[in-house]
Amino acid sequence: MGKRLVIDEEECQGCESCVELCPEVFEFDEKSEKAVVKNPEADDDCVQEAIDSCPVECIRWEEE
Repeated sequence: MGKRLVIDEEECQGCESCVELCPEVFEFDEKSEKAVVKNPEADDDCVQEAIDSCPVECIRWEEE
């Protein structure tokens, strides 16, 4: 069983810190004004940094 990176879009404030730290994994959706995961299976070093820097703690790993 693997893990998948997710953002709770209801909690996301659109600060874009995750996008700045890890642009190969996250992107900003202009329509919703929220960050989204564009590469849910990514395991780059910057992912944990993005999780730790999220001011509302809405980024997490979920078991598939």
